[in-house]
Amino acid sequence: MSAPERIPPGSVTSVTGIAELLVNGELKVRGRIREASNAALFCTVSLDGREASCIYKPVAGERPLWDFPDGTLAEREVATYEVSEATGWGLVPPTVLREGPYGEGMCQLWIDATPDGELLALVDGDEPGPGWKAIGFAEVGEGRTALLVHADDERLRRLAVLDAVINNADRKGGHLLPSAEGHLYGIDHGVTFNAENKLRTLLWGWAGEPLIPEAVDVLKGLKGALGDGGALGVRLSGLITGVELEATRARVDALLTSGKHPEPTEEWPAIPWPPV
Repeated sequence: MSAPERIPPGSVTSVTGIAELLVNGELKVRGRIREASNAALFCTVSLDGREASCIYKPVAGERPLWDFPDGTLAEREVATYEVSEATGWGLVPPTVLREGPYGEGMCQLWIDATPDGELLALVDGDEPGPGWKAIGFAEVGEGRTALLVHADDERLRRLAVLDAVINNADRKGGHLLPSAEGHLYGIDHGVTFNAENKLRTLLWGWAGEPLIPEAVDVLKGLKGALGDGGALGVRLSGLITGVELEATRARVDALLTSGKHPEPTEEWPAIPWPPV
């Protein structure tokens, strides 16, 4: 028997084919990601002579959260992928809901991240240098502080818009995966879509700034897709609650009305901890 064709980690040249592989392929657990707060299993999935690496997060392994109902984190991960695909930006690796060795869960294509020192940095001084955006000050030990900054990068700016739409409560640096091809993916979207304002992110560098025309066009598309009978609204209705879907529509409307990136409020800590 010949060895299965390996799909390179992060290769999304045929999303339809990868989605079929993730949904219908034989899922085998190879190990556990111990740093994850909920059960996250590294797996391979194979079908018809094709094989890929993936992450499987079973609902049974979700840690209860006071502000997110049990058994919904996997659905929120899939819902985020659906929104990402609707933007046309491809910001989230292919993600599906399926049965696995430990019951229903989220299954997502594995991305081999390429270290990128040009996305986040700590710098001395009170102002970011050219090409950087300020996030805030951080303790760096021995009573010293440094300015935490992120790159003024269009890929991050797109993620900032996505996070505002999905109300991401946990956009950390470790959730940013640059690929060898130069694409940037965001992962770990279990705490999203809350009806209350929960936006907590490292990507505050554009707070209060006007949305670029590309983002406005994407938001207009999302508004239509989320409307009554819209394809995205129909898909999300099976993954999040009706109240959460209405809140998502309201966030899109608010972004279009203001024409600006959202700003931090006092309702919720603005920056996740730890930030990476």
